[in-house]
Amino acid sequence: MSIIQPVLTRRRLLQLSGLSGMGLLLGSCASTSIAEQVGATIDPLNQRVEELLLNPQALVPEFPISAIEPEALLINTFDSTPNLDRAAFRLVVDGDVAQPLSLSLAEIESMPLTSMVIRHVCVEGWAAIVQWGGVSLRELVRRAQPKSTARYAYFESADGYYESWDLASTLHPQTILAYQKNGQPLPVENGAPLRLAAPIKLGYKQSKWVTRVTLMSQLPSKLGYWEDFGYEWFAGL
Repeated sequence: MSIIQPVLTRRRLLQLSGLSGMGLLLGSCASTSIAEQVGATIDPLNQRVEELLLNPQALVPEFPISAIEPEALLINTFDSTPNLDRAAFRLVVDGDVAQPLSLSLAEIESMPLTSMVIRHVCVEGWAAIVQWGGVSLRELVRRAQPKSTARYAYFESADGYYESWDLASTLHPQTILAYQKNGQPLPVENGAPLRLAAPIKLGYKQSKWVTRVTLMSQLPSKLGYWEDFGYEWFAGL
């Protein structure tokens, strides 16, 4: 089975239009007032354009098991690898929800398994085809009963890393909290017990060691660890 990759990806289309990457370019000059003024204008435009290009229901083509590249997934550590007690671990889903959740790993692993073989793309220029298995984030959000005011999801990790996503990407059918890699339990260095995995976002959006998912009506002041250094917020593929 061969997979034909689209010739013009969403990200490439934005690059050709001159929109994608502008936030990152300005981020390198963020100390200047002009960069801040232009960035404030460009970033909302980036978000609106990229949201239009992302069909929340469209599935990204997946790869066969034979395409997995076991050694290609590099390990990037933000601060240090946390040592989490699996027995005591709880995933919290809260914020703009009617039914906040606090789930053990056993409860999460008892939910339907979503497995996919996708390409993980890092902003540093490398990529790897990986099989991720875990729980659909859309199902978790559904169980928490999101309020009509919810528009974003904010992710907290055990190592202090933080991220925020738009709600459409959060609810994409291929966005999961993974606890398996290539059919085996997820290694700690890859984010165990739970990490974000999705074929629609760059690697720095896919937080490891996720402990909390908070739905919000507005973007937080801290968009994400790397975004707060000037990286693009939407970071869609």
